[in-house]
Amino acid sequence: MAAIGNDNKHSYLNRNLLSGLLFGIGFAAFVDETLFHQLLRWHHFYDKSTTDVGLISDGFFHAFSWFATVGGLFLVADLRRRKAFWLKRWWGASLLGSGIFQLYDGTIQHKLMRLHQIRYVDNVMIYDIIWNVIALIMIVAGLILLVRTRKAAVKGYA
Repeated sequence: MAAIGNDNKHSYLNRNLLSGLLFGIGFAAFVDETLFHQLLRWHHFYDKSTTDVGLISDGFFHAFSWFATVGGLFLVADLRRRKAFWLKRWWGASLLGSGIFQLYDGTIQHKLMRLHQIRYVDNVMIYDIIWNVIALIMIVAGLILLVRTRKAAVKGYA
């Protein structure tokens, strides 16, 4: 990590945060779509219609995940060019973004909107619990890293 100048430390903190959030959301969506939609074929993004509609919805979902991931990486490239990339803060934001995506998917898309279930089995509750607990672990770990890096930046250790 290069030292971040005091004059614009906070803007770089926010850019590292945004980059990590975008990457984390995109990466979690990519893993979800690749593993659960394509390889395991447990569900599609939208399961309330035909298989063809489900596959088309997966394609749009996949495109979204790549746009978010690549957008986050473009911000990383800019931060590295400015010698302002802070890996620890970026990992915290990536974990937070991944956890937020997964918790949103597990609660809003799976349960509230019922776009799909994680898996179509008799006892889906165990899958839901594991899915959402992992999301919460990522969120907590990400928040811990983000709080620590913000404190370090305020103390001038960035």
